[in-house]
Amino acid sequence: MFDLYIANKNYSSWSLRPWVLMQVLEIPFKEHLMPFEGGFGASHDTFIHFSPSGLVPCLVDKTVDDGLAVWDSLAIIEYLAEQHANVWPSEKAARAWARAAAAEMHSGFGALRDECSMNCGVRVALNSLSAKLKADVTRLDALWQQGLERFGGPFLAGAHFTAVDAFYAPVAFRVQTFGLPVSEQAQAYAERLLALPAMQGWYQAALEETWREPMHEAETLKNGTLSADYRHA
Repeated sequence: MFDLYIANKNYSSWSLRPWVLMQVLEIPFKEHLMPFEGGFGASHDTFIHFSPSGLVPCLVDKTVDDGLAVWDSLAIIEYLAEQHANVWPSEKAARAWARAAAAEMHSGFGALRDECSMNCGVRVALNSLSAKLKADVTRLDALWQQGLERFGGPFLAGAHFTAVDAFYAPVAFRVQTFGLPVSEQAQAYAERLLALPAMQGWYQAALEETWREPMHEAETLKNGTLSADYRHA
C-alpha cells in the first residue's frame, strides 16, 4: 500500500501528476493532503517530516522496511513503473517518445509555469502573451499534435492513458484557466483530459478547498485579470 503526500489541489500541479496516474490506472494509495503554509519554502519544516526534500509530492511505500520515501513526480512515476507495466506504453517507440515528452515537461516550459501558474478554480484573461510564453504554447501544441497523430490517440502515446498524459494533466487545467491559444486538436485533447473522472474528482475537490495562499494567488494574476472564481467561499 502506498501513501501519497500532496498539497492543495487547486495549486499543486506537481502533486497532480502521480495522483491522477494512480487514480486512472487504479493503483491503490492513501492520500495525505498537506496545505501550503504561506509563500515559497514556508512549508518546508512541516513537509520535511515525510519528504526528504521538504517538497511534494512524495510517495511512501510502507511495504519496504519502515517506509521507503520517493520524492519528485518523475521519480515517483518511474518507481511505480517498476511494479506496474501499464505506467508507460508497451510499444518501444511510443514508450521512448512518451518518456522524452514527459521529461521535457518536467524540465522545460519555464514561461508557461511562470506566467500561467496552476489555479484550477479561477478563469483569467491574460493581458498579453510574452514571446517566451508564445514559444512554449507553440511547442506544446506541436508536441501534443505529434503524439496524437503518430500514435493514433486518443491519448498522447496511443489508446491508453499513461504517464506522459499524467505529466500534461496540469497543463490541461492551465489551458482552461487562462484560455491559452492552442489548436483545435490540442484543445480537444485538453478537454479529453479534463473530462476524465479522476480529473473531475480533483477539480471538484479543488473548488471545495477554502485555503487561499497569497503567493499562488498573486502569481495567477500577475499578467492577467480575474474573470471568474468558481471556488467555494
